[in-house]
Amino acid sequence: MEGNNEPGNVSTNSSNDKENSTETIFVNHAEIAWQEMRKKWVGDPSNRTSEMPAEPVIGFNATYEDLLTSNNPFPKPIPLAEMVDFLFDIWHGDGLFD
Repeated sequence: MEGNNEPGNVSTNSSNDKENSTETIFVNHAEIAWQEMRKKWVGDPSNRTSEMPAEPVIGFNATYEDLLTSNNPFPKPIPLAEMVDFLFDIWHGDGLFD
């Protein structure tokens, strides 16, 4: 039967192999916990809007020193995209991004 590959003569023991296997399935509990914490921190994505606020929190004339020397909190949270744009403009003006 060595060269006989007819479909009727092929036997598969895949179901028996799975039942007799002593391997366990790896479950990454740390990743599951991280995903749950991230979901709490990020919130429900279906409730978010993709629009930027009409008026930026950081003023157009704001300087890097204005942000660093003031201990007063901003009137509302600064969106990450706005802060990244602000820092990029400042650093680009200082020659840090060529």
